[in-house]
Amino acid sequence: MKYAFVAVARPLRGEFTYAVPDELRDHLLPGQRIKVPFGRQTTLGFFLGPAPEPAPELAAKLKPIERILDAEPALPADVVELVRFAARHYRYPLGDALKAALPPGLTRADDAKDAKRDVTIYARAKPGVVLDVLARAPAQHAALSYILAVGGRAELTELAHAIPGAREHVRALVKRGLVVMEEEAIVRGVREGLAQNRPAALTPEQEVAVGTLITALEKQTFAPHLLHGVTGSGKTEVYLRVVERALELGRGALILVPEIALTPQLVGRFKSRFGPNVALIHSALKDSERLRHWQALRRGEVKLAVGVRSAIWAPVKDLGVVVVDEEHDPSFKQEEKLRYQARDLAVVRAQQSGALVVLGSATPSLETFENTRKGRYALVTMSKRVDDRPMPTLELVDLRTERPRTDENKGTEQPLLSPPLRAAIEETLAKQQQVILFLNRRGHSTYIVCEVCGQSLHCPDCDVCLTHHLSSRMLQCHYCGRRSPMPRACPECTGPLLELGIGTERVEAEVVEAFPQARVARLDRDAASSAETLTEMLAAFARRELDILVGTQMVAKGHDFPGVTLVCVLLADSALSLPDFRASERTFHLLTQVAGRAGRGKDPGRVLVQSYNPEAAPIARMLANDFQKFSEDELRRRKLLHWPPDSRMVSVRIEGENADAVIRVSKQLASVAVKAMPPASHGVRLLGPAPAPITRIKGKTRWQLVLKGPSHAALTRPVDAIEKAMEEVPRSVRVLLDVDPAAML
Repeated sequence: MKYAFVAVARPLRGEFTYAVPDELRDHLLPGQRIKVPFGRQTTLGFFLGPAPEPAPELAAKLKPIERILDAEPALPADVVELVRFAARHYRYPLGDALKAALPPGLTRADDAKDAKRDVTIYARAKPGVVLDVLARAPAQHAALSYILAVGGRAELTELAHAIPGAREHVRALVKRGLVVMEEEAIVRGVREGLAQNRPAALTPEQEVAVGTLITALEKQTFAPHLLHGVTGSGKTEVYLRVVERALELGRGALILVPEIALTPQLVGRFKSRFGPNVALIHSALKDSERLRHWQALRRGEVKLAVGVRSAIWAPVKDLGVVVVDEEHDPSFKQEEKLRYQARDLAVVRAQQSGALVVLGSATPSLETFENTRKGRYALVTMSKRVDDRPMPTLELVDLRTERPRTDENKGTEQPLLSPPLRAAIEETLAKQQQVILFLNRRGHSTYIVCEVCGQSLHCPDCDVCLTHHLSSRMLQCHYCGRRSPMPRACPECTGPLLELGIGTERVEAEVVEAFPQARVARLDRDAASSAETLTEMLAAFARRELDILVGTQMVAKGHDFPGVTLVCVLLADSALSLPDFRASERTFHLLTQVAGRAGRGKDPGRVLVQSYNPEAAPIARMLANDFQKFSEDELRRRKLLHWPPDSRMVSVRIEGENADAVIRVSKQLASVAVKAMPPASHGVRLLGPAPAPITRIKGKTRWQLVLKGPSHAALTRPVDAIEKAMEEVPRSVRVLLDVDPAAML
């Protein structure tokens, strides 16, 4: 092999041809990371395979590969094949896509190194040491005194916090022979309250589900299944049994969960069952931990991976089963750079590996549901909860008839806690049971307006209102993150400011005021800013150390809290008015999921849904517990309007600081697309150009085009033409392609 195809880790399409030096010819393997010259610099590249011999005049200009960075391919063949598909389908440079599939520590043009062990370092005093020998070294004397005072062995990090410069002093003590250093591997256990034991027996529906899925697994052929189980039906136990069988067969397993917020409890279940043989893949881990888990999978030391959407690239050997838990969740869609949908790639990866893929949900996405209706996926249904526990009762609180209360100091306000809800909370607390209050808005007040001039406080860089966070007395934009102090008066006319709109922080304050005896916590991105805080809060709630949990959608993500008997959705219609064709579907999913947190223990559950618009289809169908009818009606509506899953879509977003340039480029790209459109009979439609629903974010004007067609193939010509025209777009304007977009905002 004299020449090689190489993908360079740069934002450039296509593969490049390099010359192969004689000394490397017998050592190159597809998927290996290599170092190659590119322009005036060197960069990370990936060897893809041998290239044919080019014409002599071109061969003389080819640059040679500098060196190989891995003894074995960093990416196994099946992951390379999956990345190739993703780069082609989502129209992203292959080299950058391959780089995105790697863990931290392997994304630069450096030689591969083994991840450092995750250890705690201790300083231990040798037996019989005395402090007298350090009379003339007071700093070392202090360090040794501390070690002896805590029992002769101290964690080095703790010691460094207590005594400035302690690390240097300990090194001196080691040289004197008074202290030795010890390392202890950190074994991250499962927090008490999150682990669950193996049930003695499965329910009849679980038995059928496990039997069906294991039969499909043992055939070792591609088998997509939708596991449609109501909340509390025991889907996780089904996953565990299927994974057990896959491991018994010597095959690997990959479990995808929507968010890190959901990971602690589900990982707890898997670690309780499989011990240390679980690799974790998510961004809350330290870089060294992610690399260590990734390398354990790559070597085949561990064959089970659990993680968020990026775990789709995990190098699981001999993949036998892929599980996508809560497959409907929008967080499986990557919204920047390589804009992939991990659920869809899970199906592709299973197909490429001849594996079983299980898509689990109580509220399947319409795309998945439609695939079962058309026979592309097999359907496994679990309609009853474990131990025949009843589904929670669903009750409507019509806020149109719950008149706003008047407070002499605060004026007229919207009712956050309606009289029926207050009564239900009192009753639940009296029984020493737990409550979840759900509102999908952070902060205290989501809308600040001047009482005199009527001006609202907007982010100067985004077309959105600023949210007031009472705990910090700051205004914050939830799009660009801009923060500023809450003014005492209107910046325009010095008039008094009214705080309108409802956020979780305000709900928490009212709950604390109304129920001072209750232990209340808030679960949102502000309160749980780290994985450790989040895990501890969830564990504390599971241990019943909290009575009421107020939260955003984070409380709806598959958690299992047996003590929760009351759930309230404070404002069910808050997302219905969003300019997105999926608004109804997402509202139905979210309401059903949060309602499913109630009554998962021995006591029956109750759900109160507060709404100003109870006749809206997603709210009415959710209250009737009728997923089937909601889905059929919504699919019919989508078909009439040619929205997915009836069609395939590509959105083209154009953004930049110069509004005129953005508008001009938008019209040019639309013109290019129109000229490349196939005949009308092919059913391809172009929407736009038009301003994006949120026209400015981070100081940039945003416009968009949307292409819809019956298949991705039908959209190929206009999208190809747009991609070619993007090469002529000025640098001040950015054009982003999003294949199969999840949201229109």
